Amino acid sequence: MIFRFGEPGELTAPSADRLTVGDPRVVDFLARFARKLLAPAIARRHPELGSLGYFLRPAELNRAAARMRRDDNTYVFPRGNVFHVPPANVDTIFVYSWALSALAGNHNVVRISSRSAGAAETVLETLNATLDGADPVIGRTQRMVTYGRDDTLTAALSAWSDLRVIWGGDSAVEAIRKHPLRPSARDLTFPDRTSWAALSVPGWQGADPAARRAAVLGFSNDAYWFDQAACSSPRTVFLVGGTPDDAAGAKEEFLVLLAEIVEQRGWVIDAAMAVEKRVNAYELAATGAVSAMAFPDNSITSLTLTGPGTAPRRWIGAGAFPFAHVATLTELVPAMNRQDQTFSHFGFAPADLRVFADELGGRGVDRIVPFGSALTFSAIWDGYDLPREFTRLTTLET
Repeated sequence: MIFRFGEPGELTAPSADRLTVGDPRVVDFLARFARKLLAPAIARRHPELGSLGYFLRPAELNRAAARMRRDDNTYVFPRGNVFHVPPANVDTIFVYSWALSALAGNHNVVRISSRSAGAAETVLETLNATLDGADPVIGRTQRMVTYGRDDTLTAALSAWSDLRVIWGGDSAVEAIRKHPLRPSARDLTFPDRTSWAALSVPGWQGADPAARRAAVLGFSNDAYWFDQAACSSPRTVFLVGGTPDDAAGAKEEFLVLLAEIVEQRGWVIDAAMAVEKRVNAYELAATGAVSAMAFPDNSITSLTLTGPGTAPRRWIGAGAFPFAHVATLTELVPAMNRQDQTFSHFGFAPADLRVFADELGGRGVDRIVPFGSALTFSAIWDGYDLPREFTRLTTLET
């Protein structure tokens, strides 16, 4: 099935349909699209689309466009043709990268996974509805397509592109990279990533009940949206500081609150997933990575790790949380590597987080954010400044 903007025609746009960085026709289209996403009917059905609508509000679009421009005798132009291959497990991520690329003035083709549903379908319906009244150039330069396993078509789109954006894990990157690019083109890849959470035990103890509840609510959003499968969803939770007894008490209180919030929010893990989590947990225990396990209900699986170095990097299942206790944040540095993306936190002094970031020294972790912000998309993602990745520069000397 093919989803098209505009009238049927050639996949590539005529050369006369030139867009500029921050093109007002694109800004208008994206802003009207954002307003539709923020409509109560859509926001109630797919709350995650509210975040997308907020990201695409005019003020944010204008800030992103301003970051692309230069004032030092350097001209900024669109990179050209961009082919996006987003993942199926996070069915709105493609809109963020596509929107920034369109804002940069590129001609885009986005391959939507045939496994995408729900929010992705709503996004496509809303995009097509927004096209009514938009400048026709939008329909001629932007395409969303769905097709099955077709190496011929993927190869053609790869050869067409000046930039290829690949999401979805190591295997997806390797499969798409089998198709060559033109010599002047390059890839922007988002392979397998792991994300963590850290809870300051003294910070938790010093927080009032409202602050604790807000922290756990934010954590639950980070973890349960997208079934904990998003690259930025926390998997292992590190308890930092305090005595082992203090850490055990904080963990117990954290899990009690989490269970209450998950029930209130209506997040449900089916029985098959609960069984898979149990199997994965016993497998970890068999390797010596886990010293204790608890399965209070289908929605939460708690694992006690033997140390931070045994934290699993693979997805165990939705609502699975290994825990490890360390004395300080810097004790975690040796366990981090370039696969690590988001490090969410609660209860730490800013100075401690800065020391941690400095000690990492680029060895891993691209984002350090508070609980509740792990899934909040930013123009800087996976260490890439996306507005600049989607543009090219021409320098002028007189």
